[in-house]
Amino acid sequence: MTADTTISLLIVDDHPVVRDGLRGMFESAPGFTVLGEAANGVEAVDRAAALDPDVILMDLRMPGGSGVDAIRELTRRGARAKVLVLTTYDTDSDTLPAIEAGATGYLLKDAPRDELFTAVRAAADGRTVLSPAVASRLVHAVRTPRQPGAEPLSAREREVLVLVARGTSNREIARELFISEATVKTHLTHLYAKLRVNDRAAAVAAGYDRGILG
Repeated sequence: MTADTTISLLIVDDHPVVRDGLRGMFESAPGFTVLGEAANGVEAVDRAAALDPDVILMDLRMPGGSGVDAIRELTRRGARAKVLVLTTYDTDSDTLPAIEAGATGYLLKDAPRDELFTAVRAAADGRTVLSPAVASRLVHAVRTPRQPGAEPLSAREREVLVLVARGTSNREIARELFISEATVKTHLTHLYAKLRVNDRAAAVAAGYDRGILG
């Protein structure tokens, strides 16, 4: 894009205050226009199809539809928009699935205003933008070979493992991820098999050992 091109944005975040803040920030700066907002991943996909923005600022953990699922669906549909993740989470369970799903960049919400503007311009041009913390994690993930025969966890299994590591019960995991307890147990069974462990404590230990939990 040229220097005088106006970049159109779709802001996706489940917190209205965050959306309002981002909208005000970009609308007060030259070269940007905010076409709309969405409160979850499902809504983001629909709004992106209707508005056709240049860049989507995408949060990851949102009730009613995660950012990773939305990115994956936008990629599947061949959406023109570039997705720049803007979140508070920089763990492997968040960064890797987002990048693998098709995100152009990944920034944390504590990024300075000017850094965010620069990142959006770069994303609009199709250039990859990563916060230093995320970049180092990706480099580590690329350089660390998987154990022989180790099957990678799915994005949802990673989410469950992260919550298990925090000491969250199955009922609480089900509530946070908006799934049933039976589904949580199924995810646990699968990740136990993939990590070759038999219980929650061993799964957490294996998660840290393999770099899944940081």
